[in-house]
Amino acid sequence: MREILGRRRRLLSRRNDGRPEMLSAALTFATDWQWPVLPGVAPDPQGRARCGCPDPECTVPGAHPFDPGLLAATTDERMVRWWWTNRPSAPIVLATGGRAPCAVSLPALAAARALDALDRTGMRLGPVVAAPTRWAILVAPYSMEQLGELLYAKDFVPGSLRFHGEGGYIALPPSETGQGQIRWERAPLPGSAAPWVPDVEAVVDAVVEALTRTGVSAPEL
Repeated sequence: MREILGRRRRLLSRRNDGRPEMLSAALTFATDWQWPVLPGVAPDPQGRARCGCPDPECTVPGAHPFDPGLLAATTDERMVRWWWTNRPSAPIVLATGGRAPCAVSLPALAAARALDALDRTGMRLGPVVAAPTRWAILVAPYSMEQLGELLYAKDFVPGSLRFHGEGGYIALPPSETGQGQIRWERAPLPGSAAPWVPDVEAVVDAVVEALTRTGVSAPEL
């Protein structure tokens, strides 16, 4: 019975194409969507809330690059296969910016409320990545100059908003990090083409309005 259960778990960890789930997801991001990815550092096996990197105070355990560094992110199929064949459970880290999506993230509770508010306005959103403590709304690539002008024009921007642009990164589903499972709150539509993502201006305008509206709060986290 133990052998049968073990075999079932192995089968459940694979997609229909026979590849392990993490490798399959990484290949979809890199080769189908042309998003540069790399493996993240694993959580510390002696305590999953801790990170496997040398920093004992790491604030994103298992959800950041370490070895290799962020500059190694690639869309090359052979490199992606090699990484996740040798590290099959490694988190998938997206290097944001350039030709890849950027992201705007905020605390999970505030994000859930903001998304509800945006849905009521009929705003179209692309994929939304949900970690246990923060959600990230994927947006079209932007420059630091573009972001600076956007924020400067606003009277108030909640300090809990974080911007993941050129030189930044986020962990992608179905990664398991020290803080828990990464999942899609808004999943990309099925298909081989890269998902549509909105412009950063539209997202920031809508999120700031939603967060400053009565009844919607964004703690400074």
